[in-house]
Amino acid sequence: MKIIRATAAECAAMACVHAEAFDAKAWRDDEFEDLLEGEGIYGFLAAGEIPLGVILCRVAAGEMEVLTVGVALAARRRGVAKALMAAALPAARDRAAAECFLEVAVDNDPAIALYDRLGFRKTGLRKSYYDRGPQGFTDALVMRLDLEAPLS
Repeated sequence: MKIIRATAAECAAMACVHAEAFDAKAWRDDEFEDLLEGEGIYGFLAAGEIPLGVILCRVAAGEMEVLTVGVALAARRRGVAKALMAAALPAARDRAAAECFLEVAVDNDPAIALYDRLGFRKTGLRKSYYDRGPQGFTDALVMRLDLEAPLS
């Protein structure tokens, strides 16, 4: 697996992975391209023979926000999300971010376990945050990581 810093050249592959990871709420390649042009926005694509995962982040006012992270179905539980986070967190520190925030669906146990292992702590709950179409809405945990704490 290679971790590639996202540029406009990776947007189609990023959109492909995002579509597989998030079904109806997927972002199009032009949306990734527009986001990557924004101030403080950066991302990575995990790739093998095919695109495996994507992460897009924003750093502003000393805070990093994970805007999206998604992994292709066939690549789940193989360390792709961990590798993407391992690339994104130091990049945030390089941009002088002191803390990182993200939201994760309350029923996404594998992602929550990963974030716990990375040192994130639950700091809040957003009611009915994710729209799952016919299945209705689900809540999101807000999680925070202190980027200035020593790495364990």
